[in-house]
Parts: sequence; C-alpha cells; structure tokens
Amino acid sequence: MKINEIFCSLQGEGYHTGKPCVFIRTSGCNLRCSFCDTKHETGREMSIGEIVEEASEYKPRHAVITGGEPSLQPDLATLIDALHEAGFYVQIETNGTRLLPAAIDWVTCSPKMLDKTVVLQPHELKVVFEGQNMRPYEQMFAPQVWSLQPCDTGDDEENRRITTAAVGFVLEHPHWRLSLQTHKLIGIQ
Repeated sequence: MKINEIFCSLQGEGYHTGKPCVFIRTSGCNLRCSFCDTKHETGREMSIGEIVEEASEYKPRHAVITGGEPSLQPDLATLIDALHEAGFYVQIETNGTRLLPAAIDWVTCSPKMLDKTVVLQPHELKVVFEGQNMRPYEQMFAPQVWSLQPCDTGDDEENRRITTAAVGFVLEHPHWRLSLQTHKLIGIQ
C-alpha cells in the first residue's frame, strides 16, 4: 500500500473529536476538491505488516485510515483485518465514491460529489459546509450521526461567515452536529 504518513494525535473533527488516535494516511485521491487541506500525493510503499507494526508503536488503539481516499488502496480489507488482530478499533474517513470492506468499526463519509457517492449508510455523515442546500444530503443518507463542518477557505472573514451560517443551520436542524476542526484550533496535526 502507498502510505503518506502514520502519526499519533487527537481526532480533531466529527463524532470522535478529542479521542487519541493513530492516523494512517494513504496516498492518492480520485477527487480534486478545491478546499482540500491535505497533502496526500506522496508516500512510501509499505506492507500490511509494516503498517501495523508502525501503528502499534503508539499507545492509542483507535486507528483512523484516511487520505486522500483510502478505498483506492489495494488490500484495504487485509489491512483492516490485521489492525483488528493487533487490537485496534478501525475508523475510515472516505469520500464515499467507492465501496468499502464490511469489517470497518466506524465509517465517516464526507461526500464531495453526491452523484458519485455509493456509501449511503455510514456511521457518520460529515458534510463540508459552504452554505449549500442540505436537503439532498438529508434525502440521500441514513447515518447514525449527522456532522456539519464549516469549510476552511483560508480567509478569516469568509470562514466566520460560513461558520455563522453552519451554526444557524444546526440550530434550525438539531439532528445535525457542528463539527469544528479542533486540531487546527489548537495547533496540532
């Protein structure tokens, strides 16, 4: 598998915010989102054993497979099985455009192109909010957790406008939760 990086930090967004995790960032993505803040194209080829060995060097036993888009990696199911065997709870963060192995403990789907999305019943739906109409998401998905994450545009004034709109939306639609990128707010990876 092509792995961009493996590191330990706190989950900064979504349902598991604040939880110590080992992040396994895969390389490559099938989408090119203008707001993507992840440099995921480079990486090193690693065997499943090497990935699990490096992840196991850290204390947390919550692994987050992210990217890029993890579902592009060959042997994803084998990696998930190996992480489970090593005692990890496995979460995946996906754009939802490709089918996933069944053995994942927690699926966070952050759809970017609704017409290409195939993961419709994730544990958590995390929408990057820019002010768009949310009705299509509500009609299309059936998650356990609905998370709305204001888009980070890099412009403080625009970010405040988007965040204010997201807060207003959540107050009017209380089945949604506001998800902030707390890792950015406190200055960690």
